[in-house]
Amino acid sequence: MRKILYSLLIFASATLFAQKNPTVKFAICNDAVGTVAMFDAKKEFVQSVNVFKAKTNLPQNLKKYDYLAENGLAEVKFKKDFGTLDYMTLGNYNAQNGLPKDASVFIEGYEFKDPETKIFADMIADTKVQTVDGKKSLVITTIKK
Repeated sequence: MRKILYSLLIFASATLFAQKNPTVKFAICNDAVGTVAMFDAKKEFVQSVNVFKAKTNLPQNLKKYDYLAENGLAEVKFKKDFGTLDYMTLGNYNAQNGLPKDASVFIEGYEFKDPETKIFADMIADTKVQTVDGKKSLVITTIKK
């Protein structure tokens, strides 16, 4: 009986880590991924925001991010005199955390498979190395808990 209970607890915790957070909305700026909340905090530097509510409406330059568009996807453009925020590739984050560069990264339950995907450092609240689906992966949260 204990073995069954332990197995269920392990399975439940593994699926809990892999669940997508429906409150997080992603935004793309200069071919890097951030969150809408992150850009809302920097409104004074934002020139425009285009929100796409469905995957089918994404323009060609955002199609590679369609796996993030379940809750819509925003495209943000900064004012010309601002520049950009700090960003880094997921492969580099993996290397910093002792993982293979090509390991998947989970951000709020969304799996990022491409190690060349750039993300903004400002969106990261916490990082942990955890076992997801039997593999060690970097798990990033964007909301302080």
